[in-house]
Amino acid sequence: MTDNVKNRELRSQQLAICEKYGQPCIIPPPDSKIGFALKTAGKVPINGLRHPEKADTNGWYIWCGEELSKAPDFFSPLHTAHLQKRCPEALQFLGLPPGYRFLIAGDYVDVWYDPSLLNV
Repeated sequence: MTDNVKNRELRSQQLAICEKYGQPCIIPPPDSKIGFALKTAGKVPINGLRHPEKADTNGWYIWCGEELSKAPDFFSPLHTAHLQKRCPEALQFLGLPPGYRFLIAGDYVDVWYDPSLLNV
């Protein structure tokens, strides 16, 4: 499968998620940065939340596992394009606008709006 086909399929998935929740699809550029908790990769559940964009970041913060640490080094900057290797399960949710959260635990998926994420 070519990268163009993969990208079209991913975009289709992202649009479908946003449509399901009645939201505009705001797909971050591949060179924008997310905060990713590298030390948690591979744990369950996968959590994501999106703050408003700022400078070269797209507002997404993603971690795996039960705990969201407050440690200043918990999240590392990662280009969105590199999430494919680190946490491909999260990619389909990245079109959701600021204020949204998601949780993936096997077949269980939850998506919800959290207005407090807009006040940062």
